[in-house]
Amino acid sequence: MTVKAILTDIEGTTSSIAFVFEVLFPYAQKHLPDYVRACAAQDPHSPLLQAVRVEAQELDADTERLIAILANWMEQDVKATSLKTLQGLVWQQGYSSGEIKGHVYPDAVSALQAWQQQGYRLYVYSSGSVQAQKLIFGYSSAGDLTPLFSGYFDTTSGHKREQTSYTNIAQALGLPAEQILFLSDVLEELDAAYAAGMRTCGLVRAGGVLAGHLNVSSFADIDPQAFN
Repeated sequence: MTVKAILTDIEGTTSSIAFVFEVLFPYAQKHLPDYVRACAAQDPHSPLLQAVRVEAQELDADTERLIAILANWMEQDVKATSLKTLQGLVWQQGYSSGEIKGHVYPDAVSALQAWQQQGYRLYVYSSGSVQAQKLIFGYSSAGDLTPLFSGYFDTTSGHKREQTSYTNIAQALGLPAEQILFLSDVLEELDAAYAAGMRTCGLVRAGGVLAGHLNVSSFADIDPQAFN
């Protein structure tokens, strides 16, 4: 079946892992505590903070305990949806102020632009919140890239190493899984997408092998028609 949509990961695929760990995470670690305190001061029953309590299973946690929970989650790189939402809100401030510029590899920018012009529908699937995804592309060093994408998916669709997540996304797109090409640098994600019926391509920018999938080191080496 002909590929009609391309679904891409961000970290390590369109964007540098170093950007996430050396820029985004430190910014969130520095500014998230004050953001949480401000939320609590404005609304002690803030849905944002209540979501952290529910996910942490600590319904009586006070503000400082919430900050400690979030700090631990960040240190452990826990894919908690409430954390990702709060991180996205904090990053919004950094992007808006110009302190942060989203990193997107030039080869990814060129390929995504070309694919959209060729009629492919482009989507993003990342463990970061949809808001965070829109920020990295909307405030990228190459300008606002959000017009390239038809939609975004995060962990509300399921975790990235689970087959059902990709089935859910295919259903949301209204396409057979076989018409979707998924790009990632993580073997378990590629395996899950393949198990759901998607076409797959592994990005190995720093070398290595993602066994069982076509491997490329650059978006420039990807030809969606080759998967038909």
